[in-house]
Amino acid sequence: MEYGICLLSMIPVRKEPSDLSEMTNQILFGETFQIIESFEKWAKIITTIDDYEGWIDIKQFSKTLSIENSGKNIFNEISGSLESKDARINIVLGSSLSDIKDNTVNFQNLNYHINGEIRKSNQPFQKNDLIDTAIKYLGSPYLWGGRSPFGIDCSGLSQMVYKINGIQIPRDANKQAEIGETIDFINEAIEGDLVFFDNEEGNIIHVGIYLGKSKIIHASGKVRIDTLDHQGIFNTETQKYSHKLRIIKRINN
Repeated sequence: MEYGICLLSMIPVRKEPSDLSEMTNQILFGETFQIIESFEKWAKIITTIDDYEGWIDIKQFSKTLSIENSGKNIFNEISGSLESKDARINIVLGSSLSDIKDNTVNFQNLNYHINGEIRKSNQPFQKNDLIDTAIKYLGSPYLWGGRSPFGIDCSGLSQMVYKINGIQIPRDANKQAEIGETIDFINEAIEGDLVFFDNEEGNIIHVGIYLGKSKIIHASGKVRIDTLDHQGIFNTETQKYSHKLRIIKRINN
């Protein structure tokens, strides 16, 4: 098996092997993947974090022998950098870093100083930690397939908030809705619960994170906070319901 690692700020993952193809996902700095196929300048990969398949440009990643320690530490600021004597790499919230010593990390035999806060992936967390993380994305523009503070979609937001706090969940909203404990009534929801919404056909099309006190944070146009009740999301700007409530799930650590 061949493995790769992202050593750029982020790599777009595309549906087909073409620069014109839809971006369905992003791989952030330090995240790893298995290479399952090559075609011209493209590699088909499966991500380590969530088994998500797609195509990436072969010029945008490096091969690696080990993927075991890639997610031991998570970058916990909106943006920052890794700096060596001759190089600088900009990184974003949720990037993965391996073994750290004296605030330094090694990639490709170069030591980089870390400018920014790190959170260990096995560090215990409280439900309010999820909220603190989610708020960091507030105002981020909506981007289909995005997973960074500079562009993120609804399920990317929920996945990244949980990743930063040490819990891996699937990439897409419909898959996220299949895990966790079902909460039957909205008045039983607590901070950090995932709230899912469906369309007229009953398909899960949206997810947000419950903030408590009838508020939800979600990515719709941008990452925003709106009101949540038993009907769904009530947009505070348009004064209309935007999403119909389907199910609430609790992810336990």
